[in-house]
Amino acid sequence: MTLGEARQYGVQCLQAVSPSAAADAEHLLEKASGASRLRMRSHPEAALAPSAWQAFEALLARRAGGEPVAYCVGERGFMDFTLSIDAAVLIPRPETELLITTALNCPSAHILDLGTGSGCIAIAMARAWPSAQIVAVDQCAQALACARHNAERLGAEAIQFKQGNWYAPVNGTRFDLILANPPYIADAEPHPDHGDARFEPRAALRAGPTGLEAISAIIQAAPQHLQAGGWIWLEHGYRQAEAVRAQLTRNGFNQVTTHTDLAGHERVSGAQWSGLP
Repeated sequence: MTLGEARQYGVQCLQAVSPSAAADAEHLLEKASGASRLRMRSHPEAALAPSAWQAFEALLARRAGGEPVAYCVGERGFMDFTLSIDAAVLIPRPETELLITTALNCPSAHILDLGTGSGCIAIAMARAWPSAQIVAVDQCAQALACARHNAERLGAEAIQFKQGNWYAPVNGTRFDLILANPPYIADAEPHPDHGDARFEPRAALRAGPTGLEAISAIIQAAPQHLQAGGWIWLEHGYRQAEAVRAQLTRNGFNQVTTHTDLAGHERVSGAQWSGLP
């Protein structure tokens, strides 16, 4: 079996289950063989070792069963780095990159990342602002283990990781910037029951009956954890921006604003805390 033949076989196996069968097959073959995608195309005649073929078949079977490529290969590219990923954490998406690029307009020395998951937000901020003090919180021990591993591998060891529910591990501490990509899907919405999302952790996707439960809890408690002039930025569902802005306003925030993602959907909202009661 050659690289070219294996790639073609992989595409055929995945065509019925994935709209990106060619890219999926290449990612899985790269993981199994160690050959880059460039080498697959430039040297399709190169032989594939039997052990690599067996590993490739196993990965194809997982992907054919619906498992996301990121979980199959154990990693996902994000911003300008690559994260290790497992089934305890959400797969980082471009919408969260928007959260980070928005937050970078608010220079901060003390940052809180709520629901850190893979650590993608905290690590991105640490890479952008190496001198910042960053605390990353998650209630899931396995997610924190994944985030710690990523931080160590990517040279962001200064991040403090704490286990607990939202602000519980940082009571009495105030920050210049709070960031969160919390669960924001309502219990009745079908999205997490289809496609790749079926394999992602439920607690990181579904928030409750309205989908706004986690966002509301974060906004309501934020004034007790922000310095005067500090900012909060939240990723949310594309139909939730108006409700999120309203909650920020009701809780005393100023300069309430929303940013749109690449699809034109309102995806990230935030505001500044004046420090006034």
